[in-house]
Amino acid sequence: MKKNNNFSNAKSYEEMGEFWDEHDLTDYDDLENPDVSFRITCAVPIAENLFASLEKQAKKNGVDIETLINLWLQQKLYEETQEA
Repeated sequence: MKKNNNFSNAKSYEEMGEFWDEHDLTDYDDLENPDVSFRITCAVPIAENLFASLEKQAKKNGVDIETLINLWLQQKLYEETQEA
């Protein structure tokens, strides 16, 4: 074992195990202010030829494909809500 554990200051795996047998990580974690963030994404199957066309259009517009698709979807949703 090369370095000490920040919480337990254990010098061996055995000491670390003993420490965590008696402690819980939630005792040391600020659940109200997490130190990580997550971005939720989803995958939608797209036909290969359609994807290739989207790639070309994105390149032509100087944006990545994700940006292009998100902009177009936002635009379409806005148009649909205006018609309703």
